[in-house]
Amino acid sequence: MHAVAGRELRSFQSPQAVRLQCRSGALAKDTSGAAPGFVQANLVILPSDLASDFLRFCVRNPKSCPLVGVSEKGSPLIPDLGADLDIRTDLPRYRVWEDGELAAEPTDITRYWNDDLVAFAIGCSFSFEEALIADGIPLRHINEGRNVAMYRTNIACAPVGSFSGPMVVSMRPMKPADAIRAVQITSRLPAVHGAPVHIGLPALIGIDDIMHPDYGDAVAIAADELPVFWACGVTPQAVIRAAKPKFAITHAPGAMLVTDKRNTALAAF
Repeated sequence: MHAVAGRELRSFQSPQAVRLQCRSGALAKDTSGAAPGFVQANLVILPSDLASDFLRFCVRNPKSCPLVGVSEKGSPLIPDLGADLDIRTDLPRYRVWEDGELAAEPTDITRYWNDDLVAFAIGCSFSFEEALIADGIPLRHINEGRNVAMYRTNIACAPVGSFSGPMVVSMRPMKPADAIRAVQITSRLPAVHGAPVHIGLPALIGIDDIMHPDYGDAVAIAADELPVFWACGVTPQAVIRAAKPKFAITHAPGAMLVTDKRNTALAAF
């Protein structure tokens, strides 16, 4: 588990406990490994005039942007994901975007909130990591206390309106047998990105230097391992850079919304 402010995330077992730590400012790092068994979500917040196009963008790009919840216009609540959940305070860190550029990275967005905003919660690979670990597949970034490595690729998302741009992927090094098993496991979890989009040969998807991720932390890849790449919920941040909306808010990479929805509720059998 990752250490946070001198404590370990295993101390925060329930989703509500994790959210309260975020709300108080005690938790400001990534949430990998927090609240085992519960869905974590990426976050995108947009003005209402862009919400319809972004919703259709998610529908057209389900690997990168599998929706698990949408707020009502102006409401910071998504009751289906947690009765006490408040979008404005309950993530460790946020990113505020202006004209496609990163303008701030606060731990609370209450002062940015207004009645014209719509929030989208998007499934996160941290949820399928639990299934991989339960099957005995080691995940190096968790074992080393790091955030997962994420990369912009040359894989184009299906465009909708002003929203277009490259797919972002997360990478986990695995032995070939584990990679095969990971495909089988994550194929049953389409609501949290599903099966990998690429295995091996990073250059084929536009990654020139695997040791320099665009987001998160690099991890070593052993000689007997393959890099395994999944579509990532950070993709909307690359899309926001390309679309340049006047205003948007997202989660900071790795700093997720921890919900009350169980991972098992998202499995497809």
